[in-house]
This record gives sequence, C-alpha cells and structure tokens, in this order.
Amino acid sequence: MQTLYYKFTAHPDSVHIFTALGVEPWGRIGLGVVELITAILILLPKTKTIGMLNSLGIILGAVFSHFLVLGINVSNDGGGLFTLAIIVLLACSLYLFLHFEEVKAILRKLKP
Repeated sequence: MQTLYYKFTAHPDSVHIFTALGVEPWGRIGLGVVELITAILILLPKTKTIGMLNSLGIILGAVFSHFLVLGINVSNDGGGLFTLAIIVLLACSLYLFLHFEEVKAILRKLKP
C-alpha cells in the first residue's frame, strides 16, 4: 500500500526513482495501476495465485532496476527500498513454492 501511495501522490522518492529510470511520469502511474490491480487480485481467494505471480514479476523488475540502474542506496534511504524489495521477493517466492501445484495449473492454462 505504501508503494501505491508513493506512486499516485508523486512522492519525491518515487519521482526520483522513475526519473532515474527515464520513465517519469507515465511509468510511475502505469506501474501504480498494475500494482493496484495486483493487490486486488491477491485479496480475492480465486485470483490470489495469479496476483502473486504478477507481484513476483513486478518485484523482480524492481530488484533488477536496483542492480542495473538505481543501485542499492536510492535517494539516500540507506538501502531501505532494496531491502523491502528483497523481503517481498522472498515472500512471493515462498507463497508460490507452497502453492506450486496451483501455479502449474495456471501455467498449463496459458500454454497454447
């Protein structure tokens, strides 16, 4: 919820990150919309695994952005955003590991 707040209110840290990535403001707003949809999917029992898969994709993008463009210490936060990204990555991975059969069923449906 904090990242949604940051993205939709143009929080200076969020603007700094998306400016460094070269996608401010549309990347910030677009990712905020995707995060909002993902949060709703996670809250609904029938779509929680799809939401977690989407969340894993978003957070992998965030981690790679930190490694490739932003660095670990963003906007002098002491690595707090990077640490949060790693925690979310681990939580999503653990959930998807524990519900692996459901993930396989979803991926089978997507295969042509």
